[in-house]
Amino acid sequence: MDQIMKEVKKQGGLNAEIQSRIGHQLRAMYDDVVRQGVPDRFAELIRKLDGPEAAAAAVAGGDTDKNNGGD
Repeated sequence: MDQIMKEVKKQGGLNAEIQSRIGHQLRAMYDDVVRQGVPDRFAELIRKLDGPEAAAAAVAGGDTDKNNGGD
């Protein structure tokens, strides 16, 4: 990472190669977190916050949440 910061200072910005390297490093660091998914308790809280209609649909097995691909 120190080498990347030196390159940024030397070039005065983030070129495509540096952005790509940073992206690869971030993906490597957070890939495991992404694979874990959303814990059930958080998903339940999100359904409750979406309102009674979304909670009822989740219990019935349907998906009426337009933000998650529902129509």
